[in-house]
Amino acid sequence: MKNSLRSTIWAMSLLWFGPQASAAPLRIEQLVDIKHPSGPLFSPDGSRIAFLWDRAGQANLYVADVSGREVKPRAVTKLSAGQPGGVFWSADGGSLYYSLGGDLWQAPDAAGGESRAVWRTPASETSITPSPDLTRVAFVRSTEGAAWSEIVVRSLNGEAETRVIGELVGAGGLSWSPDGAQLAFTVTRTIRHDEAPAYSGSKIIYTITERVPSQAYVVKVAGGAATPIGPPGGFGGLRWSDATHVVFDRISVDFKRRTVYQADTRGGELRVLHEDVDEKFWSPTGDSGASGQVSPDGRFLAFVSDRDGWDHIYVKSMSLPGGAPVQITKGRFEAWRPQWSKDSSRLAFDANEPSRLGVRHLGIVTLNGDPSRATVTMITAGRGTNIAPHWSPDGKRLVYQHTDPQNSADLFVIDAAPGATPVRLSDSLPEGFDRSALVAPELVSYQGPDGQTVPAYMFVPKGLDRTRKHPAIVWIHGDGVNQNYDGWHVQRNYAVYYSFHQYLLQKGYIVIAPDYRGSIGYGRAWRQGVYMDVGGQDARDAMMAGHYLKTLPFVDAGRIGVWGLSYGGFFTLIALTDQPGLFRCGVNVAGVADYAMYYKDPYRGAWTASRIGTPEQNPEVYAKASPTSNIGRLERPLLTLHGTSDVNVPYLHAVRLLDDGLKAGKGDLMSFMAYPGEFHYFTREHVLLDAWRRVERFFDANLLAPAAGSGPASR
Repeated sequence: MKNSLRSTIWAMSLLWFGPQASAAPLRIEQLVDIKHPSGPLFSPDGSRIAFLWDRAGQANLYVADVSGREVKPRAVTKLSAGQPGGVFWSADGGSLYYSLGGDLWQAPDAAGGESRAVWRTPASETSITPSPDLTRVAFVRSTEGAAWSEIVVRSLNGEAETRVIGELVGAGGLSWSPDGAQLAFTVTRTIRHDEAPAYSGSKIIYTITERVPSQAYVVKVAGGAATPIGPPGGFGGLRWSDATHVVFDRISVDFKRRTVYQADTRGGELRVLHEDVDEKFWSPTGDSGASGQVSPDGRFLAFVSDRDGWDHIYVKSMSLPGGAPVQITKGRFEAWRPQWSKDSSRLAFDANEPSRLGVRHLGIVTLNGDPSRATVTMITAGRGTNIAPHWSPDGKRLVYQHTDPQNSADLFVIDAAPGATPVRLSDSLPEGFDRSALVAPELVSYQGPDGQTVPAYMFVPKGLDRTRKHPAIVWIHGDGVNQNYDGWHVQRNYAVYYSFHQYLLQKGYIVIAPDYRGSIGYGRAWRQGVYMDVGGQDARDAMMAGHYLKTLPFVDAGRIGVWGLSYGGFFTLIALTDQPGLFRCGVNVAGVADYAMYYKDPYRGAWTASRIGTPEQNPEVYAKASPTSNIGRLERPLLTLHGTSDVNVPYLHAVRLLDDGLKAGKGDLMSFMAYPGEFHYFTREHVLLDAWRRVERFFDANLLAPAAGSGPASR
């Protein structure tokens, strides 16, 4: 079956793109043209799928035919500015609605035609959410200059509006009760903090926005006072289990406790449905879909927990809130993103494999009326990463995202049965992109500083002359809680780096990407390996990739570079200052310069404290996690890239790093580029073009010329 599915996907590639000609060099401009799909949504009759397709930060709405008879998706919008969102189908499936610029728009015919504004008002309408019967929408209206906002319900068949509640600040996350009689929402207050540190000067003020943990509410659509639901905390919304009950998750301030609650919107008792307690920290990533989800019929609760050391799916009866949940998936792998079928009889999910943790496949849980009798069937196989399944309305198909070494993220649809053949819906690589030029990763491993095995993916250029020595680059992924995959990265934010590495490979660079401790996909123990040790063994795991490369006869030990994004940028700074002679040069993309500084940022303080406590509690840990304090040890060239609108790692980290480096007399080794208005993850075309060309020039200048004493590889 594995070979069959792999052959099927390759055959579909030929159908879309025709026979592949001889390898043509990749161009940086082509990399920017690679799209990324998101938000697939079946039409009411299940025959079509609407989705957003992003190119360099500009998304447009497309529709694909589920049968695959139409070779390419149809563009519904052709926007050059503005981001469509909140997409939903009309009740009859004849049109699509989407929000844009604070108003609601409608594409009158999914097969073509011009979009029109359903309304255009001076105020801004956000969180536009359709009612269960698709006849009304609820939204938050904010008038410019006003201190308050209000929640409004409006008919889609006319202009009739009802003001549900007003005088709100920070309202969002709207959701309708199943009977359309109530609305749940959250209120998240923000506090603005301004600073102008002496090393930057008083002319520029840096703003940080603190989010106060949200409070959830429920209000009747007919109007009246809002009822607070549960304790404040977290930033997640409410999920309806029936017309009068909601379910929600809360994570404690110290990140050691995850609780799933059920609340009665009529003021009844708050019930604990499930709780996980960890002496270190609750570590499943937000992408795992760990939150409690009630089946559409209200009988069962599904959630993801790592209580046995691996992320797995659990189901429990809602009629027995005190009863033990049943573990559905088991083994040394991680099952994520469970999704209920409309009839509540099955759950779709994606999971990696014990021997191939960078591969993910789709599975289906059939409850058979009782979680204790549940069976699990995997429906995809072969090489690649299949994630985020969504059910068709009739429960017969699943739409999902697929990547592999020859394909960036694309949408496929498959019958929800073993042995089914997937149907390709999109192709995100631009025309003329030569798949035969792409290099597939090879899974390797090496010993970390304490003897633990560190997995990594290595890329070796095609046709490399292994009798000679070549330059190499260590790529360190960010987030900490992320990982590399067997092929294209599943997230757009990291897929852009994967594509750039393919460009570097054709220039003769060898690339290795380690999954240091703290990475996801390898179980709780590996993920929690950073506890009280951020910038310690995890950073050394990444640095040891450089030592591993030096053991390869075709790698020039004097021409190894290192670079990374975010947490990977932080590790790059540590590598260049902790072991100054290990790498020939490094590129820091939006990396943390000092974790004490990061802790003081109210946007990230609680996350940091959950890993390493406070600077007062653990000064030695924070000293280790401050590469800028050791910038005086820098001996090799360092390039730093940072966006000025970065809220994940504020731009001020780059300013502090530069100031410390200049004061330490390292200005001749440091180069820098600021990208005005850019976020943490580089998105816009002009930023990507400049960043990739700048990094290419930097690596070429420092790594392409053979190091002194390097020669033919030993045989």
